[in-house]
Amino acid sequence: MRPDGTLWLNISDTYAGKSNQGDYIAPKNPKGRNGQAVALNNKVEGCKPKDMIGIPWMLAFSLRESGWYLRNDVIWVKENPMPESVKDRCSRCYEHIFLFSKSKKYFFDYKAISEPIAPTTVERLKRGINDGKKYGKPVPGQPQQQTINRPREHGSITDDMINPLRNKRDVWIINTVPFKGGHYAAYPPKLVETCLLASCPVGGVVLDPFFGSGTTGLVAKQLNRRYVGIELNPDYTNLAYARIGGEI
Repeated sequence: MRPDGTLWLNISDTYAGKSNQGDYIAPKNPKGRNGQAVALNNKVEGCKPKDMIGIPWMLAFSLRESGWYLRNDVIWVKENPMPESVKDRCSRCYEHIFLFSKSKKYFFDYKAISEPIAPTTVERLKRGINDGKKYGKPVPGQPQQQTINRPREHGSITDDMINPLRNKRDVWIINTVPFKGGHYAAYPPKLVETCLLASCPVGGVVLDPFFGSGTTGLVAKQLNRRYVGIELNPDYTNLAYARIGGEI
């Protein structure tokens, strides 16, 4: 990776003692993610059965210990999550997306993913500035005798004088989208797009070592970025080829 490169990491959590599912076969993924037959979370050191393991944070801390800079814990909220038939805890509707950097200084285009400010924020800024205040506090050099409804001597603050964008927050509400291919958990393109716009310049290269159905490659191609994908499931590899070529 380039010295100014970044890593976006998403990995799901699970519970200890879940074991395998006996004779049950998931209709959308009958062979498992990569054809595995036995679940590896049957027995987990330090965890009791039914304990949430904390895999995302365990991995994040391990990477930080090995030299990566842990820069963000983004919460990816899904308003249409997969249903869970559980009665003794809340259903899960979010996942962690960690941002790591290789160096202290790295490429990050915050402007590319800036989000609109709320209309109420615009009105609050206009009222505050026109009253000689900023966010309710006096602004040095501004007359303090003005009222909220009285414009400044040289005119009122208008919408085009206020930056309509703000830095993107670390909670992203991005719903999953239907995918007709044979992959049970394809990333929504909007999620990948956000990461690429922020961390990969035009013409840059993005590596996805768990390529799956090829969403990263598809979005990278659309955004004029180059990509390298690695996938050990041959069915998914064929799916990605077809999908990026526009056949699926």
